[in-house]
Amino acid sequence: MEVKKAVIPAAGLGTRFLPATKAMPKEMLPLIDRPVIQYVVEEAIASGIDDILIITGRGKRAIEDYFDDSPELELHLKENGKEKLLKVVQDVSSLADIHYIRQKEPKGLGDAVLRAEKHIGDEPFAVLLGDDIIRNSTPCTRQLIDISGRYDASVLAVEEVPPEKISSYGIIRGREFLDSLYILEDIVEKPSVEDAPSNIGAIGRYVFTPEIFDCLKRTATGVGGEIQLTDAIRMLMQQQQVYAYAFEGKRYDTGDKAGYVQAIIDFALERPSLREGVMSHLREAMKVERYADRIHGIREP
Repeated sequence: MEVKKAVIPAAGLGTRFLPATKAMPKEMLPLIDRPVIQYVVEEAIASGIDDILIITGRGKRAIEDYFDDSPELELHLKENGKEKLLKVVQDVSSLADIHYIRQKEPKGLGDAVLRAEKHIGDEPFAVLLGDDIIRNSTPCTRQLIDISGRYDASVLAVEEVPPEKISSYGIIRGREFLDSLYILEDIVEKPSVEDAPSNIGAIGRYVFTPEIFDCLKRTATGVGGEIQLTDAIRMLMQQQQVYAYAFEGKRYDTGDKAGYVQAIIDFALERPSLREGVMSHLREAMKVERYADRIHGIREP
């Protein structure tokens, strides 16, 4: 069955970007002039998905407003002859069918995905986390959908992670089945380097069969006092084969400050109107030792 629905969990508190996220959703942090979540929505659409459910929480109303019509703004742009900007604004509100459900308490990723059960029904579906932007000519989600359809199974996107990041990921143990494709044998949530079964981590893209919902309902509270999606995946593995795929593409972890800055720089360099100014600044910055300290004595808090 073709995957036509996607779930985007966006209920997290964004503590890594405080104090900015005290007043705005982390998913709305801008990459130049578009919020992070728009790139995630566009990946789902480019993968053939036309029904998107965003799991929100308190303080996330800005996400709904962003993808909604804005009559006052559109009228202002039209009256002032700003037709190009008007089209940009209207295109955002017509991207896809977007629905919203609120996660009332921050109980973890597993609980957020479970909120989608009634909307998804008995269909396979994709999950895209708003922290990860993945760029490739074939979208990462499309790659997973193709593998899921081929084997009628759930699939996780994975990549090698450096040792210092292992404790931030669900780390897999897999048996290589084909080039870049593994049969999942185990997955451990945020292990220490010593306890990790490998250096291959699950990143923010999944395609699930609907049986994942029954597993989530039976999943006890895990790491961090939350319902962990990885625990439900381990349970699903007892019922059916689950695959892990080392996807093709460039990933930006925008939930990490360094990853967010890298994304901004790379996206800016792709724009002719910004490229030369950014390149000039980077060249100058590289000439100065400890450049960040030089500017007004700035220190990271």
